[in-house]
Amino acid sequence: MGSSVITEERGETKEQQPIKEKENLNLFESTQVIIKEALDKLGYSPEMYELLKEPVRLLTVRIPVRMDDGSVKIFTGYRSQHNDAVGPTKGGVRFHPDVTEDEVKALSIWMSLKSGIVDLPYGGGKGGIICDPREMSFRELEALSRGYVRAISQIVGPTKDIPAPDVFTNSQVMSWMMDEYSRIREFDSPGFITGKPIVLGGSHGRDSATAKGVTICIREALKKRNIPLKGARVVVQGFGNAGSYLSKFLHDAGAKVVGISDAYGALHDPDGLDIDYLLDRRDSFGTVTKLFKNTITNKELLELDCDILVPAAIENQITEDNAHNIKASIVVEAANGPTTLKATKILTERGILLVPDILASSGGVTVSYFEWVQNNQGYYWTEEEVEQRLEQVIVKGFNNVYDTAVNRKVNMRLAAYMIGIRKMAEASRFRGWV
Repeated sequence: MGSSVITEERGETKEQQPIKEKENLNLFESTQVIIKEALDKLGYSPEMYELLKEPVRLLTVRIPVRMDDGSVKIFTGYRSQHNDAVGPTKGGVRFHPDVTEDEVKALSIWMSLKSGIVDLPYGGGKGGIICDPREMSFRELEALSRGYVRAISQIVGPTKDIPAPDVFTNSQVMSWMMDEYSRIREFDSPGFITGKPIVLGGSHGRDSATAKGVTICIREALKKRNIPLKGARVVVQGFGNAGSYLSKFLHDAGAKVVGISDAYGALHDPDGLDIDYLLDRRDSFGTVTKLFKNTITNKELLELDCDILVPAAIENQITEDNAHNIKASIVVEAANGPTTLKATKILTERGILLVPDILASSGGVTVSYFEWVQNNQGYYWTEEEVEQRLEQVIVKGFNNVYDTAVNRKVNMRLAAYMIGIRKMAEASRFRGWV
């Protein structure tokens, strides 16, 4: 949008270079924009938007932890519950120095949308603690994990809100949290949390579930574009849990992974990278590029010539500044919010098929749901059963979003939001809330 300076009362303007309006990169605010558009398209009242634009509950907690040097450090944590009209809320807990209240709120809304897209009986939840686990000892992390559960124990539980792993948390952290909750409640509560080790009631296939879901979405998207998976050139930004599993799945399926990256840089080989070698060399935080001299930047990685680009790192990676330079035919979002609203519009107008994060990364919450069901039943499924059920759920969700986008003549992101929000809006309407 251009701007000018008014110099006289008559309204004459002094010529000035147009100032480019800065793109809004706030995930929470951009999420609200699409929710409003989705609810308007579906014909819901403004009151429904007022209910669903914010979490129904947000708890901020302060957690004291005695550090190894004897000092006591106070950590800030959050738990956001977006809406529980459909059922208990569900969502991960992240440990990261950049955790903010707005981020946690936005992520809880996305969990609601994911659950709606794959038709799970959940609302969305999300938690986070402002910390850097890479600089903390095992004992300090355990104390922090247990302290967080003590602080939020009144609003969580197998029928209230079920946490799960997220950025820089894993099955060990989930084990500590489950043990602490079981001590508080004085009974064993495996259904309180998902992403646990198998021996503590975890589900087969949970660790790789997000990447498995993304892989299924990539396969379905390639079908829509008549591109064979075997030999397809893929670029994966991020080599953490989702990115590494995804690279392995695609490599094993015959795709050519020509680029990967981590926080320190990126690797590129037009003939395809040796994924097994890279997986063997990476550290526990998904870092591998520091071992190589000939690296490229993350910016260069995103603009590589390829068939499929998978942003699997952090938010706001594809913006209006670089969307015109994306050369992929298909962009599949494995990270949360990697593509801005303006970039989404640009990519769609350029004919690039964008599979949004709330669809592509719904494999994690789907298998978390399977884990919760198994905990509640006390009966556990084989890995084959888990994969078969995941396949059915993701394929159905993908086709539903794709068909809605085509039939309603909207982009895939808006179509996903329309499907994701409808279930919650209907549940709220039937309950008489709006």
